[in-house]
Amino acid sequence: MKKICLILIMASVKVCFGQLPLYKQKAASVEARVKDLVGRMTLEEKILQLNQYTLGENTNKNNIGDETKVLPPGIGSLIFFSADPVQRNLVQKKAMEQSRLGIPILFGFDVIHGFRTVYPISLAQACSWNPALVTENCSVAAKEAVLSGIDWTFSPMIDVARDPRWGRVSEGYGEDPYANAIFGVATVKGYQGNNLSNPYSIAACLKHYVGYGMSEGGRDYRYSDVSAQSLWETYLPPYEACIKAGAATVMSAFNDISGVPASANHYTLTDILKKRWGHDGFVISDWDAIEQLIYQGVAKDKKEAGLKAFLSGVEMDMRDNIYFENFKQLIAEKKIPVSLVDESVARVLRVKFRLGLFDEPYTTIMPEKDRYLQPESKALAAKLAEESVVLLKNKKNTLPLAGSIKSIAVIGPMAKDTNNLLGSWSFNGRPADVESIYKGLENEFANKLQLNYAKGSGFEGTDESGFAEAVSIANQSDVILLCLGEMKTWSGESASRSSIALPSIQEKLLVELKKTGKPIVLVLSNGRPLELARVEPLADAIVELWQPGVAGGTPLAGILSGRVNPSGKLPITFPLTTGQIPTYYNMRQSARPFDKMGDYQDIATEPLYWFGHGLSYTSFEYGTPKLSAQKINKSQELTVEVTVKNTGGVKGKEAVLWYVSDPAASISRPVKELKFFEKKEIGAGASAVFTFTINPMRDLSFPDATGKRILESGDFYVQVGNQKIKFELVD
Repeated sequence: MKKICLILIMASVKVCFGQLPLYKQKAASVEARVKDLVGRMTLEEKILQLNQYTLGENTNKNNIGDETKVLPPGIGSLIFFSADPVQRNLVQKKAMEQSRLGIPILFGFDVIHGFRTVYPISLAQACSWNPALVTENCSVAAKEAVLSGIDWTFSPMIDVARDPRWGRVSEGYGEDPYANAIFGVATVKGYQGNNLSNPYSIAACLKHYVGYGMSEGGRDYRYSDVSAQSLWETYLPPYEACIKAGAATVMSAFNDISGVPASANHYTLTDILKKRWGHDGFVISDWDAIEQLIYQGVAKDKKEAGLKAFLSGVEMDMRDNIYFENFKQLIAEKKIPVSLVDESVARVLRVKFRLGLFDEPYTTIMPEKDRYLQPESKALAAKLAEESVVLLKNKKNTLPLAGSIKSIAVIGPMAKDTNNLLGSWSFNGRPADVESIYKGLENEFANKLQLNYAKGSGFEGTDESGFAEAVSIANQSDVILLCLGEMKTWSGESASRSSIALPSIQEKLLVELKKTGKPIVLVLSNGRPLELARVEPLADAIVELWQPGVAGGTPLAGILSGRVNPSGKLPITFPLTTGQIPTYYNMRQSARPFDKMGDYQDIATEPLYWFGHGLSYTSFEYGTPKLSAQKINKSQELTVEVTVKNTGGVKGKEAVLWYVSDPAASISRPVKELKFFEKKEIGAGASAVFTFTINPMRDLSFPDATGKRILESGDFYVQVGNQKIKFELVD
């Protein structure tokens, strides 16, 4: 009896002195805290954790819906359409103090290519072939987001995209699975850092899982006919790489994958992602994607849609409130087991604990001038923009602009524009923060040459009244710098286009300026590859600027002047015409690859610019690759080296792309596949050695339709530059 009384007294003392429950003890392990908290929660509290509402004014026209007016303090997550940390902290305070268990809210937002310091769109980033620089810029984005109240970004997008009519091609890293994987991993590392609990880390979200980039005809939200073979060899590899890199969350896609929509696909969401890859974070639906299962024809109503999505592996419902409205009844009907609810809630809480939200739930309040656009942040954005620019054409060394040039006619709707240089998905970017092309030219050429400006035309329409002024100033100048391209709303979500050509008004302006006989340097700012069949012959030089964000003018001007040597290379093919789509570098071989049999009869079959194309102001000479052995077995590695010499007169950076091809396999292989890349700066007259270490299982095997890796003996080729060399793999 005395022993029992003593225990009761000790317990009473612990309560009096406020011993924290296990889930609130920072020193305890994440798993112990998760288990303890789930065990304390009511069913309603659990269901709330699986729902995401909105806070603030929604500025994304593609996501229809008002701000959620009533915010239960126990809600799992909010999309934070604001940059006000004070507002965020007030809402978080309500969750911490008014909910029974004090579970923090997870605040998410689309931080795609920068928060306020907007850097180049993702497609442009891949042109840099510099993943380390991408990581640095993503770290800046993460810090600015954290200081604005964001814990979680819906990025990176790693959908392999081979149809530039699809507007969202701008958000990913091009047509190659390996490139998407490497830049996806670089982005995840930038956002999440070494540890999610670091003060300026945010959780990454891989999207859109999976096959979304294959939407029929490049039309958004459409059916995707993805074979099992294509799924494993093309669309899943970037996701697997990013999961291995520690990506915290995944977003299910809008598209229907061969009859089973991505947001109700147990095979991809559970069998592959959770069981095969061991992902222990959570999956969130895309905006209203669960309700859209009704429109896709696999659910009769919201209740069934919620059931199918949840049982397939979608833990959190973005915005449409289906989980909250239907789960109690589905559980009562024993259609959803409570054990699965507990597991799903644990996945959500695990991410919150890893982010440190239970221990530091509030955002540090700092003035805007200390949060955004720091000099070092803008310098990083400019550096990435500089390395993302691709010199597509340079007839007779039109560029860099020689010293004999005294005046430049700066013409075109993009020349003084600041809004459209930001690109799509730049919600917090402000045109006032953007350096225009014209401003960059002023900074670069101040007191050196004269700039003569005329807008010439708008981005679209039929108004040619500005042509005469443009032609007049062109006649007064030594060279024409024509700045054309796309408005930022022409790419991104729900921005598909039947033709990827420039609007006719822009092409007509170029035709008129060509009549002056002056050299024309065409600068393009766009979010996708463009059809340039009629444009390319009229320009002496073509510079692909893409949509560079806040720092585009000076990097471009530096390239035009020659202060900077362009080093970008395309991560996606530019078709000659829209009618060539799809065309990409790693297609399968034709059954009749001779005498142009099966090719188009009315246009050339070759695209205008292949994947990997990009010119420099210097020249690089590739030596003969040297193999460490001509023959290896399946457990050996093979080292390949190539010496690259800068044979020109200026230093330059060269991105060396390594390809492997397998000419005879049990499952046909693409004509070549990118397996490694590396970028180095090489001085004029100097050489650098580039090395590729081939691991047979990693680099020579391929998946079958179940994802099983197959490694077959036989002849292989490694290709670098214009050099191709054979080696043999033996049993």
